[in-house]
Amino acid sequence: MEPSTSSAATCKRKNREIIFPTVHENAKRSKSAQEGDETLEGECSSCSQSISVPLDCLRQPITQNEMIELLHFAALGKRGGIKQPSWCHLHGQRWIQALNVVIVEGLTQSHFYKYYLSLQHLRTNYTTRVTFTPSSTNLASEIFSSEVPEPEDRSLSQRRNESAEIHKALITHPVIISFGTQRRGLTAYVLTQEVMIKKHFPVKGMPGFEEFVCTDSYDYVTDSSRLYGLDCEMCLTEKGYELVRASLVDSDGNCLLDELVKPQNLIYNYLTKFSGITAAMLQPITTTLRDVQVKLLALLPRDAVLVGHSLNNDLMALKLIHQHVIDTSLLYKREFGQRFKLKVLAETVLKRQIQTEEKKGHNPTEDALAALELAQYFIKTGPRQVVERHMEELWGYAIEEDSPDCAPAPTPSHRFADVLQTLGRSVAFVGKRSDVALDLSKQQWHNSDKMVLASFRRQTRHSFLSVLQLPSLSGHLKKRFPHHYRTVCANLRDMCVVFAGPFPAGASEGEVKRLFGRCGPVEKVKMLKLTSRVHAEVEFRLLEGALLALKSLNGFNMQGQCIKVQRPVYESMLDLDLTLDALMCENSSQLYAVKLKPTVAESMQISAKVNGHTLDGNCSGNTPGTTAKVNRKRRRHICKKREVFVETVRETFGRFGAVERVFLPPKPERRDRHARHVYIKFESSESKEAALSSSKDLLRQNYLACPSLTPHHLRSWVAMTTPVTTVDPDLEAAAEDEERTHRHTSSQDQEVDAMMRRLDRHLKRLFRYLPAGTLSVVVLPGHTSAEGHIPGLCLMEVTPGSGGEQ
Repeated sequence: MEPSTSSAATCKRKNREIIFPTVHENAKRSKSAQEGDETLEGECSSCSQSISVPLDCLRQPITQNEMIELLHFAALGKRGGIKQPSWCHLHGQRWIQALNVVIVEGLTQSHFYKYYLSLQHLRTNYTTRVTFTPSSTNLASEIFSSEVPEPEDRSLSQRRNESAEIHKALITHPVIISFGTQRRGLTAYVLTQEVMIKKHFPVKGMPGFEEFVCTDSYDYVTDSSRLYGLDCEMCLTEKGYELVRASLVDSDGNCLLDELVKPQNLIYNYLTKFSGITAAMLQPITTTLRDVQVKLLALLPRDAVLVGHSLNNDLMALKLIHQHVIDTSLLYKREFGQRFKLKVLAETVLKRQIQTEEKKGHNPTEDALAALELAQYFIKTGPRQVVERHMEELWGYAIEEDSPDCAPAPTPSHRFADVLQTLGRSVAFVGKRSDVALDLSKQQWHNSDKMVLASFRRQTRHSFLSVLQLPSLSGHLKKRFPHHYRTVCANLRDMCVVFAGPFPAGASEGEVKRLFGRCGPVEKVKMLKLTSRVHAEVEFRLLEGALLALKSLNGFNMQGQCIKVQRPVYESMLDLDLTLDALMCENSSQLYAVKLKPTVAESMQISAKVNGHTLDGNCSGNTPGTTAKVNRKRRRHICKKREVFVETVRETFGRFGAVERVFLPPKPERRDRHARHVYIKFESSESKEAALSSSKDLLRQNYLACPSLTPHHLRSWVAMTTPVTTVDPDLEAAAEDEERTHRHTSSQDQEVDAMMRRLDRHLKRLFRYLPAGTLSVVVLPGHTSAEGHIPGLCLMEVTPGSGGEQ
């Protein structure tokens, strides 16, 4: 496989956007760099994970290898010897619970924006999008078979090799599947909120626990936080099970609390065989549940981690909510969700007898201490050693050692799938039958999207890495890809097109280009010859250019001739306003602005008798010049001028609110010299609205402004709409003209739109089904062939929450 693209190759490519962050952003960037991929010590699993792409990298397409590089880091992190990818930042990597990759065969980036309104889930729930470079290889297979880099740290490499040598019997062990093989700190075993809800723990904010008392806890705990063992005994009353005794021990085994409690309701059964409580014992007791709650709140520090066996029952009896808990019944896991009794674990692991028959009932202090020591032993020893030492006693089977006559162990594999499985993390592929480099036992084959998703959702246990391949659209579009894709491209390009005219007799293409170039970079101008007067079709490179042309040049008076500017009217363009509104929402705090020359801005402010503005026939007085080679001194001069320009922009727009960043193309093209365009990102959307409402004042300062529309990852809107090339350019042009002439939506287009909506619904259900803390990646792989390469799209998001089941 090709090596991953280096940082220089990824983010320092030619024509990179120049970005000028504010001092405030520089401080944030410095802080982010210090933190790296690891969260600060003390950060907990409830902290949010997210993924972001720096703007200078966002506008460059990523390769298949770069996407796989992200998956490696998300799964293994710095602790596994993997560096943060150069093209993105994954925050909170250590709390990533799973990886899910969905490959939607047959779709490209252009399809995504053509059916933008139909793909509501994809465009709203995935906050990070980047152009994806198509590859001729099988993406799903490449993910599983990709080679994980060898760690530079020898200790990391040694630990990985030790994991690779794990016995086959351990790979599928329930403890290893849940916790891996490496020894980790106590925070690795603290239950997440999702698991607490699933295992019926009292959780703040959940229905039914409104009257429960909540401890005063930090939002996070660390590996140095203190453990406290807790155990309670209950009796049966007319209202159900109620607390009769509570015990708490500290991390040194000292008893801090051992109280008998008088239930509020009539007792039906003291459950003496289990609780050891009799009526005589409770008769003189006046301690209430509230008294015990107050004592516990006073005894437990804010970073306390409560440990118990089936601890949810104890907390329910105490009517107590505590955020950080370790349950030993979920540490020493059995198959099929079964649990060991505390007595069995104490006898096998701690070599101690508790809850013996000669004793009258259970001793909660003794049980609390046993649970505490079981947790301490598990954390200190590590899951692999615990399983190896007690495999036969607890789980009923032994690990058979290989015969000395057997062949030597093979060299540990560095394939991504193999590395994950040796760490106790399961992998799975669900999709159409294809050559995927994965064991058949880990694959499920289906020919429809519905079956693929249904099969994935039927899985009883989430795989750590799951790759889903949705084949339906691929088969539907493949038969008519060139024709349909040409239609898609033409529709998208039309969003950047305006029709203008009539112009004065004799107006040239260059004059029209210079006039409309004030609104943004112009891709091309086509003079329309079939009309009795002079008209033109103007295609901008950016969506904002067309929007500004409609806003500022409609009604413009050129040599006494009033120019009308309008969008093309095709059936496919009738929902354009909705599409633009949705794109504006993506850039809610960002503006697009054009700086005009003073003479041009002044002429655009002069009102004519006709509803518009006036300007001389030369449009701006600019005449073409000769292009000369720019030496280093000239480049430095240009760079300095650009910095001054950006500071002027920041000063001008800063009066509307704090400006977060200003960015613009690397150098002005000769045809754009008379109109410098720039993006301004404010820290709030209110500042953007204030700037838009002051458009007249901005024009007096030589600026035209409109909302930002073009998505951040696209350098140019029309750049992604280059259709598949044909052998004969004339035939291609003729096909394009035909598409533009017949713009009616066919039944096939309606069918594709319905399929897109159905796909979006499927992906929405899948997204909701994923465990919290899952890195979800949706890949529209694009199209590659001998005729050309059509870019795809990679959408990324971390599902909200703190992670899946322990």
